[in-house]
Amino acid sequence: MEPMHSPGLLTLHEAIERIRSGSLSAVELWQACSSQIERLNPRLNALITQMERDESLESGLGAGTEHALPALAGVPIAVKDLFETAGVRTTAGSLFFKDHIPRQDAVVVTKVRAAGGQIIGKTNTHEIALGVTTDNPHFGTCRNPWDTARVPGGSSGGSAVAVATGMALAALGTDTGGSIRIPASLCGVVGLKPTYGRVSLRGVFALSWNLDHAGPLALSVRDAATLLQVIAGYDEDDPHCADVPVADLTSQLESGVRGWRVASVCGSYVEQADAEVLEAVRQAAEVFEGIGAGVTRVDLSYLREAALANGLMTQADAATYHRQRLAEHPEMFGEDVRRRLETGRDTPTTDYVLARRTQTDMRRRLVRLLQDFEVIMLPTTAITAPLISSGDALEHARQLTRFTSPFNLTGLPAVSVPCGFSGGGLPIGVQLVAGPWREAQLLRAARAYERETDWGLRHPGGA
Repeated sequence: MEPMHSPGLLTLHEAIERIRSGSLSAVELWQACSSQIERLNPRLNALITQMERDESLESGLGAGTEHALPALAGVPIAVKDLFETAGVRTTAGSLFFKDHIPRQDAVVVTKVRAAGGQIIGKTNTHEIALGVTTDNPHFGTCRNPWDTARVPGGSSGGSAVAVATGMALAALGTDTGGSIRIPASLCGVVGLKPTYGRVSLRGVFALSWNLDHAGPLALSVRDAATLLQVIAGYDEDDPHCADVPVADLTSQLESGVRGWRVASVCGSYVEQADAEVLEAVRQAAEVFEGIGAGVTRVDLSYLREAALANGLMTQADAATYHRQRLAEHPEMFGEDVRRRLETGRDTPTTDYVLARRTQTDMRRRLVRLLQDFEVIMLPTTAITAPLISSGDALEHARQLTRFTSPFNLTGLPAVSVPCGFSGGGLPIGVQLVAGPWREAQLLRAARAYERETDWGLRHPGGA
């Protein structure tokens, strides 16, 4: 499909540059994104709630104020409906919170606003974020813009769809087993899960206190880096947030990967992916070799253990967080979510303790591996976007999280970047993983690959 050229499909970086030059105003950009929402949201259902523009943020955003412009320069940003927004309902995709009006913003929403970002809407999510289809029984099915009969992935499905179609220039999502990277892969955008503890989760509905991450979805690696730079940093009131300095994420972004070592994952676990997915990732490895990186095949079949442990912990942690609601009103949950919560509730303590032991072991093994390699490379998802009507949500979760969830368990930073399309025209993503706190290194590798391809320049024809 041919690249689109609507103002609503500018990258974040392009939009900021145009606002700085005076060739585009923040108001015009808001109007372009709002037009996309009006035209496409009735069919795609990416947004649960559309928000009003905050005119108080507009001062100082005119032409000729380059040095005074805040980082996000008034651009429209969407946020998953797990992030609290003062005075605007935050539903978590759940009947329990359908009328919940927070009194204050989540910490990262506050940071986005302080950087000049305009929150244009709250995006659809799999109910309580416990799933990967964003087929929400309470707020409606979110649809993949490349093929509306297919899922967009989840649970940050609405955020990925909003970015892919120009309803917003970037979006925030959460990721507990792949919920940023999976929809990024299935919708053809960039999705970044930072190191566990890099971004504050205060004011964000929890799924698992031990595995939750927040991060950006965007049209380009530079855009993801820009948004992460805004939201990252220590929050002393969030017990899960780490006091680790945040590097400049863009200064070395274009420096390339010549001489770097890339571990290309092989072995029985990863090779169960669809042939088209494996071929796209094989070609991505050739791109890395072509730009000077050394690529070594490494058998990481033990990732299976990490994925199983992450799935067990996610369900048990979620059942704990929602224990009272599950006990008193189980009928208010959708069927797939209720089944997963009940499984989590019934998980033996011994199994949970063993999963935590696996967590420690897997993190140690992967950190050691990443002393010998700058990045690990593998598919983001084993399959392209499945049909909404095919299989059940639990089976989709098992299929789609198999390559993403190990890096939630271990807390390592990971990014999904578009790397091709199936014969049926569906996006495929390659996943890159780096050592803890090495987001700048990870993004540099992702950008080096992105620069050599045009996959990320393609947008769904319906957009």
